[in-house]
Amino acid sequence: MDIKKENPVYSRTASEKVVLPEEQWKEILSPEVYHIARQKGTERQWTSKFETSKEIGTYYCAVCGNSLFKSDTKFESGCGWPSFYEPISKASIIYTPDNAHGMNRTEVQCGRCKSHLGHVFEDGPPPTGLRYCINGVVLDFDKAAEAEKRYDEMNGKE
Repeated sequence: MDIKKENPVYSRTASEKVVLPEEQWKEILSPEVYHIARQKGTERQWTSKFETSKEIGTYYCAVCGNSLFKSDTKFESGCGWPSFYEPISKASIIYTPDNAHGMNRTEVQCGRCKSHLGHVFEDGPPPTGLRYCINGVVLDFDKAAEAEKRYDEMNGKE
């Protein structure tokens, strides 16, 4: 299922907050994305196509299209999930305490739709020392060259 076509809130340019009832999220999102994004699930380690990807581009929230991370902040952490050391902007991510499962962690949510993305830890590389451990199923990716081509086409440059 291509969530971008069936999801009326998905936009890579909109910035308004997205607030929908859970029943509507259930209708728009695939069961896998819904489980992780809305029910705070976790995908199995080493299953994300983004875990070892070295493509250059931008990672977006698969739920709403909000820009989250640039590929140049991605690094191999060895944890089994895509890891980044810095979000695109302070508004891209919301931080909330997560004391589930007997652990004290910081959950990261999408700054636009509040979908669960993963967690942030203080064991990452310089310059931030942070490791954003993100479920790949809630990420969407656009290669830099493809994005530039679309931009040029939309602005009459070919």
